[in-house]
Amino acid sequence: MTVPVDHDLIRAAAHVARTRCRGDNHTMAAAGRARDGRIITAVNAYHFTGGPCAELVLVGTAAAQGAYELDTIVAVGDRDRGVVPPCGRCRQVLLDYFPGLRVIVGSGDRLRAVPVAELLPESYVWADHQLDSD
Repeated sequence: MTVPVDHDLIRAAAHVARTRCRGDNHTMAAAGRARDGRIITAVNAYHFTGGPCAELVLVGTAAAQGAYELDTIVAVGDRDRGVVPPCGRCRQVLLDYFPGLRVIVGSGDRLRAVPVAELLPESYVWADHQLDSD
């Protein structure tokens, strides 16, 4: 089943990347579609110690705005780099927080929205490995 690509989400992330990403500290923007339809945006906070990616900042920003469920997410690079797939850490965190999430990946006419689980074949699902505390 082909899922339509949320081009409004891509445009929102691209706008933030173009207008808010300045210098080396902020080079990526992310946009997420909340279950209620809102678009939430964020930028990365680069630091040599491994500052959070834009997708992870987005998770916190969404929660701060009362959006605890995201349907779709996309990351876009500054300087017109276009859609950038999430790194491995982000893929794992997004899977753990939102197992039903769709992630926009690809470029040009090959953009597609895929389930986050497809980005992590044979994935480790944190919730599946929690012990019940009796």
